[in-house]
Amino acid sequence: MDSKNVNIIIDGQSISTRSGMRLLDAAREHGIDIPSLCYKKHMLPLDSCRMCVVRVKGLAGLKSSCSLVVEEGMDICSMDDEIEAVRRTTLELILADHDYDCSICHQAGECTLQDLAYRYQIDAQGCRDFRAVEDRPVVEPDVTSPVLEFDPGKCIRCGICIQACSELQGKHVLDFMDRGMQVFPSPEYWTWKESSCDGCGECVQNCPTAALTEKPVNGRFRISDIDKRVRTSCGYCGVGCQMDLWVRNNQVVKVRGAGADVLPNRGRLCVKGRFGYQFLGSRERLRVPLIRKKGTFCEVSWEEALDYTAQKLAEIRDESGPDSLAGLASARCTNEENYIFQKFFRAAVGTNSVDHCARLCHAPTVAGLVRAFGSGAMTNPIEDLAGADCILVTGANVSETHPVTATYIRNARDRGAQIIVIDPRKIDLIQGSTLWLRPKSGTDVAWINGLIHIILEEGLADREFIRTRTDNFVALEEAVKPFTPRVVEDISGISEKQLRQAARLYGAASKSSIVFAMGITQHITGTDNVLSLANLAMVCGQVGRASTGVNPLRGQNNVQGACDMGGLPNVFPGYQHVSDPEIRLKFETAWGRAPLAAKTGLTVMEMMNSASEGRVRGMMIMGENPMLSDPNLNHVEASLKALDFLVVQDIFMTETSALADVILPAAAFAEKEGSFTNTGRRVLRVRKAVEPPGESRADWQILTEISTRMGYPMAYKNSSQIMKEIASLTPIYGGISYERLEDENLQWPCPSQEHPGTPFLHKEQFSRGKGLFHPVDYIPPAERPDKEYPFVLSTGRLLYHYHTATMTRRSEALNDFAPSAYGEINGEDLDRLGAGEGDLLKVTSRRGEIVVPARKSDRVAPGVLFIPFHFHESPVNRLTNDALDPASKIPELKVSACRVELV
Repeated sequence: MDSKNVNIIIDGQSISTRSGMRLLDAAREHGIDIPSLCYKKHMLPLDSCRMCVVRVKGLAGLKSSCSLVVEEGMDICSMDDEIEAVRRTTLELILADHDYDCSICHQAGECTLQDLAYRYQIDAQGCRDFRAVEDRPVVEPDVTSPVLEFDPGKCIRCGICIQACSELQGKHVLDFMDRGMQVFPSPEYWTWKESSCDGCGECVQNCPTAALTEKPVNGRFRISDIDKRVRTSCGYCGVGCQMDLWVRNNQVVKVRGAGADVLPNRGRLCVKGRFGYQFLGSRERLRVPLIRKKGTFCEVSWEEALDYTAQKLAEIRDESGPDSLAGLASARCTNEENYIFQKFFRAAVGTNSVDHCARLCHAPTVAGLVRAFGSGAMTNPIEDLAGADCILVTGANVSETHPVTATYIRNARDRGAQIIVIDPRKIDLIQGSTLWLRPKSGTDVAWINGLIHIILEEGLADREFIRTRTDNFVALEEAVKPFTPRVVEDISGISEKQLRQAARLYGAASKSSIVFAMGITQHITGTDNVLSLANLAMVCGQVGRASTGVNPLRGQNNVQGACDMGGLPNVFPGYQHVSDPEIRLKFETAWGRAPLAAKTGLTVMEMMNSASEGRVRGMMIMGENPMLSDPNLNHVEASLKALDFLVVQDIFMTETSALADVILPAAAFAEKEGSFTNTGRRVLRVRKAVEPPGESRADWQILTEISTRMGYPMAYKNSSQIMKEIASLTPIYGGISYERLEDENLQWPCPSQEHPGTPFLHKEQFSRGKGLFHPVDYIPPAERPDKEYPFVLSTGRLLYHYHTATMTRRSEALNDFAPSAYGEINGEDLDRLGAGEGDLLKVTSRRGEIVVPARKSDRVAPGVLFIPFHFHESPVNRLTNDALDPASKIPELKVSACRVELV
């Protein structure tokens, strides 16, 4: 017998099952339906409802099968007259205290309690004799949350909502309040709106009754009203959560996280993913093509719009050469659409001037990790974080920008992992963390070198890993010698005691993982910062194993995929360099267009500079909004206005499309087929759930029509055909197909149909062979506070909004949580200004000024101002610095000098 299996008997049936398994799971896997109300397979057993009781031979009394672990030789009776009588009585007691109004309850059809009442044929009215109805406490429903409703009359006090909040999300917002008949789950004795609940809805998804339900967005409905449920990938951040869209009358009316066994999110969602879908049916959606005529947008046919667009682009190309045109691909669009976009510019136009928003967020990640490891992607899958012993989080407000990733970090914390947060801002993740270090903005290389200095000094380095798997260590060792804890404290403000503690925690752990985002990359030293983190991981041998690695979090849903597909000016799909003659020949042969350009194209900021100087005359922008997302917006605006021709493909009229000559209405993520690649290199299907509004089309269809009109025919029947072409030309995607994605979780590199995909990178050797240490010195930010501009300005994202908020601000619930912009400022600074909460502040930098309401907060240090960049009313990027990292050409969005005055 396999030592991992045990043999048991249930109701006379011999069963072989896995050792350590719970009896309830084992029974259900073999078709034995033991009832339960409070048990979820993906959580620890609560053992509260007592519906799953069984009799075990040799044990006294009845036992709860949800908490009973199988043992060799167990003989179990799951159903006899006595057991069924106990279950029936238990159910009657529960129903006696329940508002049993199935006839008007919109949860009917998806209520476990209702299902069991039907199974046991129990009439709720007949249960009233179990207690005096007049003794029942009256607790009013709580409908204060923007996203959920709580009806205590339907609560069975099972505790699943509390468990889901704490065990899965790691937030610990809910608990039982009061006692006896008055006990009910509640957030900290407050209403939901006043509590720290952020609206993720995990409690709603797991509630077995209608006690917790979503607030209706598109009207109430019954389960029987649903036309279909479609599995797809979330269109927000880079986690790539799998979700089921419930569709009624061509409208998404509900979103549920996919099953608890489905990666990467295991059923979890955040507030945006679960409740931020209202924008799909917005009346403000673009529905027909628009052409600017005499300064006014006019509705036109697709034929006219496509003909005109192709004609104008071809004229500019033929008059001024291919490099007079440039394009911005999109991290919001599918892999297939980004592939067609770069193919259009390289084959139909003839230029490599293709870029996208990764230039503003993770270009240093690609540049740095390719140099150090040979691959510029996240080394480990997101869910791996739950198994780490130590997690160093820096420059990443994970709970707001990647909320489901934060759940895995909190899961690790709750099982005892050491969490180190190194961030200038007091982010939510410091709650329960082991250590929080607050460096001065822009001093990352100094404190990372300081950590390495201490790790080497105290003998915490993995010398065997360094010897066998890396190069250039001696140079690194010399480079970090000057970064003593005292020197680092002078530069960064981190005390020697804290720095040593952090070094010891990270260096001594068996499995340490580094998580970072734009707080590390958006600097003139962004590439140096990433190289430094790679140095730290290699010094400790924390690469190439599960739950270790260097893990950049991509901000938008398909940043990774847009990079993979060649939405960059220097590489074809799969990071194959345009300067390589053999690579060019491969694509020339496949695409039937030669010669392809060998010269690296322009980056985003270079495009804008060239446009302002007249060298770039035309641009195509697909799903990007640089008029709110790019730094130094006054310059961006002047550059776009200087173009001879601008065409924008988008789903809404944005700040950018308002400047266009042609606007082409596109389909949103729920309205088309395709794939996204999440931040963990997992390729995920995107499926069409509803029809796009009006005449809008998928971006790839628009592009192929324009290309054909410009003399380079493209004819694809569907997005699956495009993926087959991608796989044929892109080695890391070589084994990926829609057929495999239906049943398999595939992470690139996946070079062949037989390859299972690669969960974590650099297992036995780095992609480049040996890891390469890079000695990096500290360089201060491009702009530091002075007498005229004494504050440090930093920007970032909020939980409730996404990028330039074109989607989230059209979702009512998310607007209720975060309706407007604000400037987060320390109370000491507010007092010095003679200002108070809500007062208007004028914020001025060397590039412009905005007005924003003040929010008093200890999340920022004195002398620092934080403003989220989502809001067009207070466009903070009018102030930010467009000084560039010389290696990756990313602008320094995280550090700008500014002046703050009371209006």
